[in-house]
Amino acid sequence: MTTFQTIASGSSGNAALLSCGRTHLLIDMGISCRRICQALGAAGLGPEDLAGVLITHEHTDHIAGLATYIKKYPTPILCSSATGWRLVYRLAGVEPLLRPLAFGEAVPVGEVSVTALPTSHDCPGSAAYRVDTPDGTLGYLTDTGYILQETGEALLGAELLVLESNHDVEMLRSGPYPYALKQRVLGEQGHLSNDAAARYAADAAQAGTRSIILAHLSRENNTPQTALDTVGRALEAAAYTGRLTVAPRDVPGEVHILGRAPCSE
Repeated sequence: MTTFQTIASGSSGNAALLSCGRTHLLIDMGISCRRICQALGAAGLGPEDLAGVLITHEHTDHIAGLATYIKKYPTPILCSSATGWRLVYRLAGVEPLLRPLAFGEAVPVGEVSVTALPTSHDCPGSAAYRVDTPDGTLGYLTDTGYILQETGEALLGAELLVLESNHDVEMLRSGPYPYALKQRVLGEQGHLSNDAAARYAADAAQAGTRSIILAHLSRENNTPQTALDTVGRALEAAAYTGRLTVAPRDVPGEVHILGRAPCSE
């Protein structure tokens, strides 16, 4: 059985857990080591059970707990080569743990296969992930100003898709952010808007995706209901009958089981 659960999602910290048989992988570690260990414990796991940590990029909201964690529990870290080099300069003791991934190349990790895919973000080497399991495919795509063609094609039809839906464009433009920050978020190396997420979600649904989790929502420039409404309209037009949910910001989300037919809500 393969399960997936977000642990935290948003600019205050990101982390998620994928379990397939005896293979357990974290995706990002942007919250404290203590919270990570609590989440593992709630899943009946300990740090020694992890096969590795996939890092999307080295912004703080994705690696905040990593330095403390690897000091206590040395664990393989899988990431792009560019992200790996940046981690070496930021975190003591990380270099021996790095397992660099080439974009587009599937790498076996225990009972699953992991493929890193490029994203367009203001952080060299930023990555999305495709994880192939015996029960179906997980697509994990956040922190990108737009979806690169090769990445979008590789994740189309993933059974479970975790998709950034960061901001409502009008809320962002009229909101409290300074002009420069607004331009960064809206730029090609920023974050995916609700409208952009809606377009890709509809394509994914038509390609066979059965569950979609909207992730990395802005606290100031979005609401869960706004994201659900925007993406939901596009999915309705695409005759989607699967599930659409939002990853909670500061608490673990529900456990999704790959290979089990979802119930639409």
